[in-house]
Amino acid sequence: MQVALGVSPWDGDGTAVSGRRSVDPLRRRLAEPQVTALPPRMAASPLPPPDPRFVLRGTQSAVHALHFFGGAQGQGHPLLLSGSLSGLVHIWSLQTRRPVAILDGHQGQCVTWLQTLPQGHQLLSQGRDLKLCLWDLAEGRNAVVDSMHLESMGFCRSSVLTRGQGKWMLAMPGSGSDEVQILEMPSKTSVCTLKPEADAKPGMPMCLELWQAESSPRPLLLAGYEDGSVALWDVSERKVCSRVACHTEPVMGFGFDSQKARGVSGSAEKALAVWSLDEQQALQVCKTHELTNPGIADVKIRPDRKILATAGWDHRVRVFHWRTMKPLAVLSFHSATVHCVAFATDGLLAAGSGDQRISIWSLYPISSDSSTSSLGHVEHREVGAHALA
Repeated sequence: MQVALGVSPWDGDGTAVSGRRSVDPLRRRLAEPQVTALPPRMAASPLPPPDPRFVLRGTQSAVHALHFFGGAQGQGHPLLLSGSLSGLVHIWSLQTRRPVAILDGHQGQCVTWLQTLPQGHQLLSQGRDLKLCLWDLAEGRNAVVDSMHLESMGFCRSSVLTRGQGKWMLAMPGSGSDEVQILEMPSKTSVCTLKPEADAKPGMPMCLELWQAESSPRPLLLAGYEDGSVALWDVSERKVCSRVACHTEPVMGFGFDSQKARGVSGSAEKALAVWSLDEQQALQVCKTHELTNPGIADVKIRPDRKILATAGWDHRVRVFHWRTMKPLAVLSFHSATVHCVAFATDGLLAAGSGDQRISIWSLYPISSDSSTSSLGHVEHREVGAHALA
């Protein structure tokens, strides 16, 4: 395509052209510079997906759990905890990119969940050996100081809620296949057992999240179930406040934003479900987002609630804008299922895979003022849009 430049007052031999003089059109075209516009797709070509900032190797088995520990802004680099299929927990320094300690407390059985407690340097690890271990990590120690026996052999990860004064609440799979056990910790006092009503058959709980609304001291529990539903429980009343069908396959993972009363879940399907809670604590599905390939193993919302990441069975990590669910990037580094993702408080993203590697990504960094996170280019300059879900 040629760009019209207008008639020059000079012809090819440098003599002025009179306004009344006709100019040979062919000669004029040859004298004019030929400017070709870029094809639309080339002109708007997005940036390719970035490479990982670095990669952690050495777990010697598939990585099934990740959790960042410490590293609040202004307090240095965080540590990364990883749980593997072989039953080991690695504590990684992100400065040296090497393990500073390796914990072995699950008799060679897969570690499925890791969570640190705010009361000092304490770590909870859950394994397929039906044990929940409490570790003391203070001052270089790495000893199991307490443990609990789990009744369920399922894949459900536990959840904790800080209660203050050194106390915390624990939700974990119960003895019945569809039950959730609530305990007061560290005393291990049983609070209640949450069992679905007789006419409801949601199947096994697959994922749990204890939380507390700012307007009420009552603890609440969100649970994703085998039948694809998500339920909200009032723990004090031991009853379901509401339930909504989000998927036709088991809920494999969800993230919940308590400030917006909004969550997102993934399953074996080719779709994410976005749901919300209204003022009457009724769950409702807001929208679904279709994916290229089926299977989501984990979902995490970043602490600043700007973006979220999913771990895919198709070996990919997908990144979305949380408010709009606009796809931002597809990170295709791994060569096997991505089992888990985790965000640090400084915005770092970690992904653990069946290929025995942990990739560390720096995407859309969080600014010093979290209310003005540098997401301007999230909305105006996409990363790897040609590969978006």
